[in-house]
Amino acid sequence: MQANDESVPKPLVAASSISTAASEPQDEIFLEGPRSRFAEFFTLLRVMRDFLRGFRTLHFVGPCVTVFGSARIKPGDPHYELTRKMGAAVARLGFTVITGGGPGIMEAANRGAKEAGGRSVGCTIELASEQPTNRYLDRCVRMHYFFARKTLLVKYSYAFVVMPGGAGTLDELFEALTLIQTGKIKNFPIVIMGTDYWKELLHFIATMAQRGMIAASDLELIYATDSVDEAIAHIRNKAIEPFGLKPRRHRMRRAIPLLGEG
Repeated sequence: MQANDESVPKPLVAASSISTAASEPQDEIFLEGPRSRFAEFFTLLRVMRDFLRGFRTLHFVGPCVTVFGSARIKPGDPHYELTRKMGAAVARLGFTVITGGGPGIMEAANRGAKEAGGRSVGCTIELASEQPTNRYLDRCVRMHYFFARKTLLVKYSYAFVVMPGGAGTLDELFEALTLIQTGKIKNFPIVIMGTDYWKELLHFIATMAQRGMIAASDLELIYATDSVDEAIAHIRNKAIEPFGLKPRRHRMRRAIPLLGEG
């Protein structure tokens, strides 16, 4: 990956086909406490199926940047347009853009990546009220469990961009932050955009450090900006260079359909 060339996306791996999972009823028993041994065993199989489906579908997506944000923001909103520009800029760095695959901020990030000629991936979730999948995805996997979905959104990413959102976005932000803080994953950059929206949260995080609830050094794990150029420079400095990412110069490994690869 040549950091000084942002004119053409340089993907690290390819993701070219759409793969969706069949819908099934929401599983409302998973967190209801102990059940029979057989029931628990079959729940385990469903969890394993979720992970297996995700791993095989996303096996070749390559180094990604995950974009988190609200599904409720509409095209034309300033945050939608900012995310669209960010998705395009991330694609030009050579990363695959991965989101939750839905509307709003997720659509904007995927759309920006596609418009820039980059790769765009979604990891959607089954909900009681169906959430539409956006049309800017090269590849998509549909998950049954939220925790499995969050794992996939972290697993393939070298950076995280957090746009304005609600409870789900907060959950995803602090999931990534906690994994980095505790050393469960590498020190991948977290970029928060929409600073006016997030200013109270950023102040609260600073207060946690002042009160000794987190280390002062933990504040360095988050980079807040409204500038696409600054965000891209931060990702380049904290993700591309430290992890030695380079453009893919060899032929992509052949997908094996029998293993669920597309």
